[in-house]
Amino acid sequence: MSQTQLESGIGQVPVTSILGVDVSKLDMQGTVQVLERAVASRRPHQIITANPIMIMAALDSEDNMRSMREAELIVPDGAGVVWAAEELGDPVAERVPGIDLLHALMKRGEELGWTAYLLGAAEEVVQEAASRLQKQYPKVRIVGVRNGYFGEAENAGVIESIRQSQPDLLFVARDAKTQEPWIARHKQELGVPVIMGVGGSFDVISGKSKRAPVFLQKLRLEWFYRLAKEPSRLPRMMALPRFMKLVKKTKKNMQ
Repeated sequence: MSQTQLESGIGQVPVTSILGVDVSKLDMQGTVQVLERAVASRRPHQIITANPIMIMAALDSEDNMRSMREAELIVPDGAGVVWAAEELGDPVAERVPGIDLLHALMKRGEELGWTAYLLGAAEEVVQEAASRLQKQYPKVRIVGVRNGYFGEAENAGVIESIRQSQPDLLFVARDAKTQEPWIARHKQELGVPVIMGVGGSFDVISGKSKRAPVFLQKLRLEWFYRLAKEPSRLPRMMALPRFMKLVKKTKKNMQ
């Protein structure tokens, strides 16, 4: 079992290496416990919810790989990541989907009086997601909401707004190319204890899109459901065969 020491000193996390990316082996409960300590530390932590497409993007982009290597915690969001860990003989405890981790953190935040900030997606989507989360978790104070449509010129204002709000949790839903590198570049300025990229989670929470049925999630076919609903995702999905081929090659070289 390999381990990584979180920079903030909040403890060691068992990890498995998938194509050079260290992914946490903790289950959902263990992940929430680690992030509870992160909040208590008041030091910024980037949490990446990794899937095969993100790992392939890291292999293809120095910026994305730097984000992966500098992140304090990478959790196995995608079913393909769970499969890869099993294939390489060092499995994770379970899949830790980003949207489920968001809800688990909000639930824990209810008990501990945390605050949250939502950044990303379209204005009507993030506002509706904030409204629904506030109703579901009334004891978590949502201290800020901002859409994800801003460029470099607006960065300073967005960051200052978040700093002034002093949230315990910052959920970021921006496009795949921007999300993790943006968090990595600005996490120290942001100063938020837990900063997590959540992809399309606000779309699901707001009701704009639907998540795959539970039986498909259990069969690890959530990706197929999303592809069927959004055929425009096909070019991105072409990274999956490459990912599987690389994992198989790595496994062969290990034998």
